[in-house]
Amino acid sequence: MTMFIPTQIQIDTLKLASPFAHSIYLKKTAEIQAFITNHPLGCGLTTQGFDRLIDDFVDQVNDERIMATLRQLRQRLMVRWIWQDALGMITLETLMQELSDFANACIRFVKNHVYHGLIQRYGVPMTMVNGRKRVDEFAVIAMGKLGAMELNLSSDIDLIFVHKGAGETDVGQFGKKSIENQKFMTHLARGIIRLLDEVLADGFVFRADMRLRPWGDGSPLVMTATALEKYFNQHGRTWERFAWLKARVVNDLSEEFLDTLSDLRKSFVYRYYIDYSAFGALREMKSLIVAQQTQRQDLDNIKLGVGGIRDIEFIVQSFMLIYGGHQAALGENLSCLDGITALMRFGYLDADEAMDLANAYRFLRRLEHAIQARHDEQTQKLPQDEQELLAIASVLNFESLEEFRQVLDGHRQRVSVPFDRMITDRQSPAQNMKEMTSAWQELQECLNDDSVRLLKEFYGSKLVKSLEAEPKSRLDAAYPIIMHALLEHAKQDGVAQADLAVPRLIALLESICRRSIYLVMLAENPNATIALVPMLSASRWIAQELALYPMLLDNFLQKRYLHLPNKDELADILRQSLLRVERFDDEGYLAAIRLFKKTQVLAVASADVLGLRHIMKVSDSLTFIAEMVLESALYRAFDELAAKHGYPLRQNGERASHVHMGFAIIGYGKLGGIEMSYASDLDVVFLHSINEQADTDGAKPVSGMKFASRLVQKILSYLTTQTRDGRVYELDMRLRPSGNAGVMIGSVQAFERYQTQKAWAWEHQALVRARGVAGDASVLSAFDDIRQDVLIKWRDIEQVRTDVQQMRQKMQSHLGTQGDQSHQFHLKQDFGGLVDIEFLAQFLVLAYAHQYPNLAIWSDNVRIFEEVAKTDLLSDVWCEKLTDTYLLLRKATHELALSDKKAIVDDEAWQDSRAFVCQVWQSVFG
Repeated sequence: MTMFIPTQIQIDTLKLASPFAHSIYLKKTAEIQAFITNHPLGCGLTTQGFDRLIDDFVDQVNDERIMATLRQLRQRLMVRWIWQDALGMITLETLMQELSDFANACIRFVKNHVYHGLIQRYGVPMTMVNGRKRVDEFAVIAMGKLGAMELNLSSDIDLIFVHKGAGETDVGQFGKKSIENQKFMTHLARGIIRLLDEVLADGFVFRADMRLRPWGDGSPLVMTATALEKYFNQHGRTWERFAWLKARVVNDLSEEFLDTLSDLRKSFVYRYYIDYSAFGALREMKSLIVAQQTQRQDLDNIKLGVGGIRDIEFIVQSFMLIYGGHQAALGENLSCLDGITALMRFGYLDADEAMDLANAYRFLRRLEHAIQARHDEQTQKLPQDEQELLAIASVLNFESLEEFRQVLDGHRQRVSVPFDRMITDRQSPAQNMKEMTSAWQELQECLNDDSVRLLKEFYGSKLVKSLEAEPKSRLDAAYPIIMHALLEHAKQDGVAQADLAVPRLIALLESICRRSIYLVMLAENPNATIALVPMLSASRWIAQELALYPMLLDNFLQKRYLHLPNKDELADILRQSLLRVERFDDEGYLAAIRLFKKTQVLAVASADVLGLRHIMKVSDSLTFIAEMVLESALYRAFDELAAKHGYPLRQNGERASHVHMGFAIIGYGKLGGIEMSYASDLDVVFLHSINEQADTDGAKPVSGMKFASRLVQKILSYLTTQTRDGRVYELDMRLRPSGNAGVMIGSVQAFERYQTQKAWAWEHQALVRARGVAGDASVLSAFDDIRQDVLIKWRDIEQVRTDVQQMRQKMQSHLGTQGDQSHQFHLKQDFGGLVDIEFLAQFLVLAYAHQYPNLAIWSDNVRIFEEVAKTDLLSDVWCEKLTDTYLLLRKATHELALSDKKAIVDDEAWQDSRAFVCQVWQSVFG
């Protein structure tokens, strides 16, 4: 290997960037050159590479030699990192990663060294776990920048030490004197700190800061997991939750202890709901930051000054604290840059803002490294000496101090804008009792007597009077905002609408009073609360959903209805919500998919009520939600059965897999026609392409047929089990071959035989509105081929006409309005309604698809009529008018569903459209 000999330019660059590193190079030229020869500037170091490097480099004769050689290794690495950074040969992310990896490796190394020395002297520490003696374990928890793997060149390492539990050492063959575990662990902690922190001739390895531990400096150096949990439950404060966002275990632990610590952290830091209770504390923290910045007027501090690193971290970590329990991807231990990316992906930061923050963070962290590299000092202050500052600017490739200052100020300004907006003081429209009294007086004058009485009775009710102090204070904080919102609704939309909202509003308040976090949501979102009240009067269905499931409030208050996710986005949202659900945890899975469905449907309904989406887009969204739930249930059921029984054999002789599972779900009716409404059942048929006779390949094999049957049963259980949150969907499987008498799932071949040889005419009508919605692509493709072949088959037109007419008459007789209700119109079932238009489309497909095969492509009526318009079967004008009428009827059924009303209206308003549909029907059927 060729010896590394730097050029003069490289040496000059090192000297400019860091007098500290340059002095080490001059003193130890040969050693540095040899080190960089073995670890070239252009190559990265891995986590495992640092472990090997320490093992090879550090002299383990005794503590003194370990300390000396660790510090020498740190010096060589510092020279290498500073040189790489100054020459532009390492990215910020890689530099932070390597610094953190080195710290992790050092901690693990010294921990193991000290531990082995202690057990030889005192024996192995033992503790009781579930009634059995177990080896006590010692966890080193990294906080702050090390916790997030983003150390800088001169970072302290913030550490917390935790062990399993009380006990004493087992002398055994090692020691002569048994001691309590607490004493053992304290010796261990002090040994780690000494080996890393103590300043010797070659400096230190890392300064260890222990002040983030519970109770700070005055508390024991090490605590048990039980004591930590008790502290979190009784004394943990919001700023500590903030700190524990970045907590990460550094050393190897048993899976059991690691899970315990992980659960402790998550339960302390995050809330399953959106944590609006944190707003107040975060507001105080921000005020403290601003006060410190104002007091210091320290514009030269790139970390603590206005628009500095701390401001960026505060923005990112505040979002994580509030939303991390609800959004699993934000609940991971993310670096600041990864956090910015995640916040943008979930819509908490817009793209431009995220880019500004990321660019500013990279610039400020590079500048921080340049400052610290000068003299190996832990500082984030720009030097006062102009020559020092010019050297830093030159290293960062600036031509002048003016240019450097301009770029720095621009980044800081772009950070200060979102920081100023973050966790701002509530702009509550009514923040005090005087304003509440004024709003209440106005309300009494404009609302009807029943509404005023209901509001008075609620606030003076036994429910409100029995509230404990905290819920009552939260109600008192939210109530002025709610009264103001109700008053605004009365002024803008009319008193009648406000009167309609009052009982629904009270039902919601009664539902959330004892779960007062929702009151905080209302108080913290005054503008959204103003938007909530009109929604309650506009839709009884939405009001009932919110009262029954207050957890849905957050998505409404966040105005998620302004952007309805597409299919890919829905898939990602559902995937994220399922990250916390373990395999075989059916209860957790049921809760997750129910919440997903209700949350997304509420967003669609809100957009629908506000007129933000066309009826077709609304139905698209509702259909996509159902498809995502079906797909999730299918794959989860398959994976769990495969884990238990092994994989079935496919009919092509290959073993099934997660990707090529051999199962699919076919949607019929509204699901198949992409026309879902709010209360639509899911008409489905299950198909497979597996060998029914062959056994699965697992430890508990079952036949392919039994596997398939259990798969369907499991999916039905997921979707139709009644819980306190209701069912996910009602599934209707009567359209499968032979109906209720048939098997729950059949092969593709059996389905084809049935459709070509045994199916009734009405089943071919139903097939028009069928399509594959989830599962194996090969099965879905086979179904498409069968459907196409069946639909384009020649049929006697008169027979088709007779069959369709008979089915239509039967449906109207059973489901349409009857007798003295003739002045009423059932939008779906009566003549001139939705079913007539659907049957017209189905007749045209079945009668003429052999002549016009494109008629059989689509399963939705709108596109079927688009294809009909390309033929001479109906005029373009009739096709367009049928489509418009169909969409108007569907829109009306949606509006009635959201008002919790049946699809029956006064006939008078619909006479013209009914007459037109009947005219077309008469023309086609005679």
